[in-house]
Amino acid sequence: MMTPTQAQDNAKPLRIVSFGTSLTNQGGWQVPLQTSLASCLNRQVEVLKVAQSGGTSDWAVSHVDDVVRLAPDIVLIEFYANDAAINRLMTRERSRTNIALVFDRLKKELPATRVIMTRMNPVSGMRGSMRPLLEWYIDMQRNEALARGYEYIDYYPGWSKMTKNELESAIPDGLHPRPEAVARIVTSIMTPYLCKGNG
Repeated sequence: MMTPTQAQDNAKPLRIVSFGTSLTNQGGWQVPLQTSLASCLNRQVEVLKVAQSGGTSDWAVSHVDDVVRLAPDIVLIEFYANDAAINRLMTRERSRTNIALVFDRLKKELPATRVIMTRMNPVSGMRGSMRPLLEWYIDMQRNEALARGYEYIDYYPGWSKMTKNELESAIPDGLHPRPEAVARIVTSIMTPYLCKGNG
């Protein structure tokens, strides 16, 4: 039986803010995730975006307060891919400093909010060649998140089920997945994860 507090909480939409780069801004997975979670949780869900195509962790630092103002219940965050691009000239130390500032700001201003760092999709071809240290950036940001008690979700297991041809079709430019492809992966992994903990 639900307590009055639980009933009141369930009467409000579950607010999720997706905070990231073009993989968030142009991903096209927010509405499918919103629909899937609402069905699973049997409550209203809204998945909002604070994102910038081409954004790095520099951009994240300057826009983390936009996330704070939305007072989300959950934040999904990804900023490693552009930091890792050699043409962005983002040093590993600056990336670490930036993401630490972002996580610390969220920890201070939104202490009750769940923050989940996400590893999105594989990167290949020329765009992969431009990110020779991609795994280092992913590991560093994951470790910074986990050190603060935050969570980490890896979507790669979903992509790994595809054949090489299917991957090339799903991610034609080597970096940005087709919306229908990434929506399938995100909903199939994130929905049961969040529903297991009842959002």
